[in-house]
Amino acid sequence: MTRTLPPGRLVIASHNEGKVREITALLGPHGMEPVSAGSLGLPEPEETGTTFAENARIKALASATASGLPALADDSGLEVAALGGRPGVYTADWAERQWFEGEKGRDWYMAMGKVEGLLCEIGPDADRSAAFVCTLCLAWPDGETALFEGRAEGLLVWPPRGRQGFGYDPVFQPAGQSLTFGEMAPEAKKAMSHRTRAFERLVAGLF
Repeated sequence: MTRTLPPGRLVIASHNEGKVREITALLGPHGMEPVSAGSLGLPEPEETGTTFAENARIKALASATASGLPALADDSGLEVAALGGRPGVYTADWAERQWFEGEKGRDWYMAMGKVEGLLCEIGPDADRSAAFVCTLCLAWPDGETALFEGRAEGLLVWPPRGRQGFGYDPVFQPAGQSLTFGEMAPEAKKAMSHRTRAFERLVAGLF
């Protein structure tokens, strides 16, 4: 049985303050006081895992060990059935692009085009089913961890539709819907997102 999480400080294994605000809104009502790894000056570990669970566990354990507090990390991405689950943990890497003067950035339209190009190589009968996956890992300073996964199943469409959301949202049409995540209002997407479902399982399991 998963141990429960008592009210108090919780390290979010991220240097993204926007993510901390989002998690605070979700977990604050349960008595948690989220604080980012960045605000505590904790280093970002190298993500060497080959699965979402492995990478989430690496990040959560690093923050829990360094801070002496429970820590929460997430790892997420897009799995495409016809591509054997790729890009998977390399979802963001597929968008990396070298800009001028050696600067790097992420070009999500390039990444979406790469996925579509690979599906076109397979042919018109390629399986276009895909899923956004989010794995949350809660780690305690003593090394115990708990994992919670959320999935949003759907289909990939082309060309991209909508300017809401981010990443691959404009080419992902969730199951049973006529709009892509890129066309949906933020609250509509949030209600069925992989991250929301993962947090629902975390709350049910820990509180």
